[in-house]
Amino acid sequence: MPKQGDWVLIHSQTLAKEERAPQVPADTKEVPFEMWVKGKLLADAEIGTTVTVKTLTGRLETGKLLEINPVYRHSFGEFVPELLTVSRELRDLLGGEASE
Repeated sequence: MPKQGDWVLIHSQTLAKEERAPQVPADTKEVPFEMWVKGKLLADAEIGTTVTVKTLTGRLETGKLLEINPVYRHSFGEFVPELLTVSRELRDLLGGEASE
């Protein structure tokens, strides 16, 4: 059970699709504007309930509690071997010292 002070992820719908700005692209108008925010839980709660969190910047945000100690699940793609030498090559071009 999530406790007060736990680092959590919440979700909320900021705008319904009907409330979207008229100038947004057609496909964007078809979906609501949503927000996912991480912060410290202000009171004990259950996953799935509406809670308030305090973000690292001090904002208070309210939304549905999704998970405790959320992790990043994105990727920057597959390994690119050429990137291993970029730092050294750039320093050589700029006349700086390369570090290992």
